[in-house]
Amino acid sequence: MILMEITFINPPQTDSKYKFMGVVAPPLGISYMAAVLENHDFDVKILDASALDMTWKDLENSIRKISPDIIAITALTPTINQAMKTAEIAKNTCPKSIIVMGGYHPTFNYERILETGQVDVVIRGEGEYTMLELAETLNKGGDISKVKGIAFDKTVTPTRPYIKDLDSLPFPARHLLPMDHYKLFNMDTKMATIVSSRGCPMQCSFCASASLHGSKMRLRSVTNVVDEMEHLVNEHNVETIAFMDDTFTLNKRRVEEICNEIKNRELKVFWGCTARVDSLSRDILRKMRESGCIAIFMGVESADQQILNDINKKTDLNKIINAFHISRKEKIRTIASVVLGMPGDTKKSIQKTVKFVKELKPSYAIFSLATPYPGTRFYQETFDKNLIKVKDWSKYTLITPVLETMELSLDELKKLRNKAFINFYLRPGYILRQALMDGSMFLKTITSVIKKALA
Repeated sequence: MILMEITFINPPQTDSKYKFMGVVAPPLGISYMAAVLENHDFDVKILDASALDMTWKDLENSIRKISPDIIAITALTPTINQAMKTAEIAKNTCPKSIIVMGGYHPTFNYERILETGQVDVVIRGEGEYTMLELAETLNKGGDISKVKGIAFDKTVTPTRPYIKDLDSLPFPARHLLPMDHYKLFNMDTKMATIVSSRGCPMQCSFCASASLHGSKMRLRSVTNVVDEMEHLVNEHNVETIAFMDDTFTLNKRRVEEICNEIKNRELKVFWGCTARVDSLSRDILRKMRESGCIAIFMGVESADQQILNDINKKTDLNKIINAFHISRKEKIRTIASVVLGMPGDTKKSIQKTVKFVKELKPSYAIFSLATPYPGTRFYQETFDKNLIKVKDWSKYTLITPVLETMELSLDELKKLRNKAFINFYLRPGYILRQALMDGSMFLKTITSVIKKALA
């Protein structure tokens, strides 16, 4: 049987703000789906139009040249407009192709997406086996209403159960990606991303992870994770790996086992990860550094304990202070993630937060504006209270204000965020300290941060 040709597309990003802080990351979701389909003998391609800086005309020409049977597009909330334009181009260029869309935003907004008429099928939730079953059903002319985890026309099929054994998934089909185009913090090294777990039990109100991947953490085996790291080093010459788990360090024993396995294999690779501030200790940080960890991304969010409680962060300021202190002692770079403009925030509380972040002495700080994404408790709460003032999804970038507080307008929030970046980054002592540590990499990154943050 001749199998359908399938092309996955990561839409063009015409706004450089999406490549904030010099980060261009591979689209792991569609890469996983492509790998599963390849394992079942489908002819698969990936167009990462974002990494390749494709214009809309470039994309149109590529779609016309490939002319696949199925075109599958990935979308986040801030990129949904680009995804819908991609769907429109695909529909006009290849009217016989079946247009599929998936990702965080389509999962929670499938009705509106289908109403446009540009998308034939929406994949809801984890897409690997849903996409496989959909492709197999379409290939044999079967009834797609039997496929779990999709929506089409007026039909919503039952939700597909979560993938229990993540080791059963093949590694992402990176051979279909432009691997030379991915970078982290403007470093002149080849980078890749890995997800070693899915699901998060922490239930922070602003995060949609639990809605998409569940509140139970599903873990890949240590061997499987380090096998993928080794594959990236040996087959793709990757020098830096970023773990994209919601909270990589939540299970300390597993982190220690991964570190030990990296060292046992004498794998020479730098890596970074996300961490909760209450999941770190000097011992585990030392093991992480000795196995190649160079950077940790930690959620600070606010210096106001009431706000931390309101967003269900389940931490306190002393734990935040300790996490940055011991990370600095172990000579691991830190990235502080801060959210300004949460309900209850005032000009005074934001100034207090910025001051607090400077005292933490992180290597970098990201000052985001509170953004209620669909699928989160935060979205529902702010929608019910009529706090959301901007309906254009393309503005949901964490950079543009979309949410007012009782005291601060959208314009005031934007000015406070810009001021936070200037106050943090344009300090002579900070610039000198980081330049001495990171050299030209820091200077390139700081330039990128200031330009894009204040654009």
